[in-house]
Amino acid sequence: MTIFVLLGPMVIQSFAQDTSPSPSPSPIPSPTLTPETSPTPLVSPSPISPVFTPPESTILNPTPQEVGGQGTAEVPRIDSGNAAWMLICSALVLLMTPGLAFFYGGLVRSRNVLNTMMMSFMTMAIVGVIWILWGYSLAFAPNSIAPGAIPPYETSPILGSLNWAFLRDVAFNQPDPIGYAPTIPHQLFMIYQMMFAIIAPAIISGAIVERVSFKAYFWFIILWSTFIYSPLVHWVWGKGWLETMGVLDFAGGTVIHISSGVSALVAAWVLGARKTYPHQTNAPHNIPYALLGIALLWFGWLGLNGGRALASGELATVAIVATTAAAAAGGLTWSIMEWVLKGKPSTIGIASGFLAGLVSITPAAGYVTPMGALLIGSIACFGCFWAVNWRVKWKFDDSLDTFSIFGVGGTIGTILTGFFATKEVNSAGSDGLLYGNPGLIISQFGGVIATVIFAAVGTLIIWKLLGLVMPLRVKPVAEDEGLDINEHGEEGYGEEFISQLTLGND
Repeated sequence: MTIFVLLGPMVIQSFAQDTSPSPSPSPIPSPTLTPETSPTPLVSPSPISPVFTPPESTILNPTPQEVGGQGTAEVPRIDSGNAAWMLICSALVLLMTPGLAFFYGGLVRSRNVLNTMMMSFMTMAIVGVIWILWGYSLAFAPNSIAPGAIPPYETSPILGSLNWAFLRDVAFNQPDPIGYAPTIPHQLFMIYQMMFAIIAPAIISGAIVERVSFKAYFWFIILWSTFIYSPLVHWVWGKGWLETMGVLDFAGGTVIHISSGVSALVAAWVLGARKTYPHQTNAPHNIPYALLGIALLWFGWLGLNGGRALASGELATVAIVATTAAAAAGGLTWSIMEWVLKGKPSTIGIASGFLAGLVSITPAAGYVTPMGALLIGSIACFGCFWAVNWRVKWKFDDSLDTFSIFGVGGTIGTILTGFFATKEVNSAGSDGLLYGNPGLIISQFGGVIATVIFAAVGTLIIWKLLGLVMPLRVKPVAEDEGLDINEHGEEGYGEEFISQLTLGND
């Protein structure tokens, strides 16, 4: 497996180049700018850039020839409208992690609600620090900067460097020198990407709740974010090998959902099932919490997908419309399937359908039409529905169906992007199979396979190493009593405190 991960970039890239049209030579045009800020043509940006030629407004120290023979160099400028949009999107994406905490927290037993929610909130603390210290640099930093050259950087196809560690040379008043987001401050791009990095490991917790040691989970977040998440980001969005071979992942189908879903599956297998599973059914203790959680997730998801346009304008509109369409289609599909097969549509079912639609549209949001988004949300929801039911029949304890929704939904959405993507929506992307380009399917499959293998093998190694130095599970008695008391010394609803107070009065 390790050999495949190391050699896969060259093999798959070579195969994809032989079977698919070459990507556009300049696939990341400048985001929409106002006439006052730049003379750059009005073209929406894309996060995919097999080959990047920086726009005039982002060239650092250009020669006189590069500025039309003028003797003065053009300084990169920040568009205040785009910056305002990205500030809002950053806040929206951060809100998704508390939304996930409520969604997961409502689905577990009351004795574990705090521990379950704490696992999501802890990622906000841990990743918020390590992303600034080294995570962002490993994901996006080039090996070297060469002002005036085209492209003005040198980078590795496998991993970023530590040149931007501790946010060194990450300016608050200038765009990044690579061209990731040429009209917003570099630190704003960094903080927006931080929100993605926070929610990815939080998703994994849903598969191992009610039994994992909080200490083991704490260290797992640090290791997984560093050695799994940051390299994947570099592969797909940081001028890495998957980006070069033309894989389309608009906002995290591979980077977030497939990686976290597969990692959740491996984690659940390593830790084993809960003591009571499958003999005792653990019903959700607070379904309104779960509904509140999915509402916050949907709201934040508009920033997740809309913000990947990296500017306010046409592409952000395309992404938000597609996100809403797919979520609605997913919720409707799941409810109809439950109605037909089980006789009643459930509230957990419609929430799961919304989530499946949101997950599946994430890689495609900036590349498909509204009708394509409806189809992706519905098809992926169908697949996730059956994955949940198969998981129950196999009696595999993925506690909150993390793999069945995030892993399966992300995989289906990434592959379907290869069918429904069209340059009519985003000229910086690629046409898919339905628009005459079957080669994109090969690229998408290659991205899925590489992500699955890397995430699965890496996660297995991390858990095995942690198991050598600490227990991965809580003790059986702690599992019976609940992890809130045993791991945090608290209860979600004060039941223990109330009982002691009553006994004292007697």
